Amino acid sequence: LQEGLQQGLQQGLQQGLQQGQATLILRQLERRLGEIAPDIQTRILQLSSEELENIGEAVLDFSNLEDLIAWLSR
Repeated sequence: LQEGLQQGLQQGLQQGLQQGQATLILRQLERRLGEIAPDIQTRILQLSSEELENIGEAVLDFSNLEDLIAWLSR
């Protein structure tokens, strides 16, 4: 039982961190590119932790919404 609780706690913590990363990236994208369409927001919220780290760096290179869409399409 204790092991299951610990595993659940770790999983919840990881999901919370990932959600926080996605929220921060969405805020950065909106500040840089303007309003982000809901379907694109959903795609970003579904990215893995590794993908979120990668897009977090790529945000600095995006000039327009097309750059973001191209990144998400690769």
